Amino acid sequence: MTSPIGTEPLAVLRWQAEAGADEAIGEAPVDRYAASAKPAKAVEAAPAQRLAERPSAFAAAPLPAATAALQSARTLAAAARSVAELAEALAAFDGCPLKRTATNLVFADGNPEARIMLIGEAPGADEDRLGKPFVGVSGQLMDRMMEAIGLTRAGGFYITNILFWRPPGNRTPTLAEQAMCLAFTRRHIELAKPKLLVLAGGVAAKAVLDTTDGIMRLRGKWASHRLSDGTEIPTMPTFHPAYLLRTPASKRQSWQDLLAIDKKLKELGIR
Repeated sequence: MTSPIGTEPLAVLRWQAEAGADEAIGEAPVDRYAASAKPAKAVEAAPAQRLAERPSAFAAAPLPAATAALQSARTLAAAARSVAELAEALAAFDGCPLKRTATNLVFADGNPEARIMLIGEAPGADEDRLGKPFVGVSGQLMDRMMEAIGLTRAGGFYITNILFWRPPGNRTPTLAEQAMCLAFTRRHIELAKPKLLVLAGGVAAKAVLDTTDGIMRLRGKWASHRLSDGTEIPTMPTFHPAYLLRTPASKRQSWQDLLAIDKKLKELGIR
C-alpha cells in the first residue's frame, strides 16, 4: 500500500513534525530485529521474573508518590494570596513530571483583572518556547475570534491553560498530570475572580466542570463554575481553536458560541 505522504525522507519528517512527533524517546536507537530474534519464552518470562524478585515495586511505589505530589500542589495553591504568588508557587512546584521535559512554565497572558477568563488545554511547542499560552497558530485564531466580539488579550480577556507545562509531543495529558495542575487552575480562577469563563476544548471543559461529557455535548451550553465562597460564574465550553483548524466546518458553531458570550456579557453589564 502506498503511503499518502510518499516515501521521501524529508516529506516523512515534515509530516511527523506537523503531527506533533517532534521529540525522540530514548537515549539510543533500539534494534527491533535483534529483539524479535530472541526466543519467545525468554521475552515473556522476563517481566514475570522481575515481578517475583520485586513484588511490591510496581504496585505500591507510584501511588504514594502521586498522592504526595497532589497534596503538595493543593497546599501550595491554597497558600497563594495573589495571581503573582500563584505563579511563584507553580515555578517552585516539582511534583508534576511534565516540568522535567518542558522548556518553560506557561502560566498566563493578558490582563489578570479582565472580567473574562479563557482556559485552554495545554501548551504547544510555540508556547513552551516562549513561555506564554496561545501564541502559536491556534492562538492567533483564538485572538481573531475574540476580537470579532470586541475583546483583546491586552485588556479584554485573561488567558491560561489547565496544564502549565507542555506534554511531550503534545500527547494527551494523563489524569494524574491534570489533577496536579487543576489544583493550581482552580485557585487561579478564585484569585482572578472573572465574571465569565470560557473553556476551550474537551480537556478544559471536563476538568473545570468536573464532568465526563465530551466537548461535542458540552459546547454551546451555558454551565456554572462555583467558587469556594459560593460565587457562581457563568461558563461557556467551546471548541479549541486547534480543532477548528483541523475542522473548519465547525467554525459556524464556534461563531454561535461567541455570539452567546457577547450576549451574556451585555446581560451582566460588562459590555
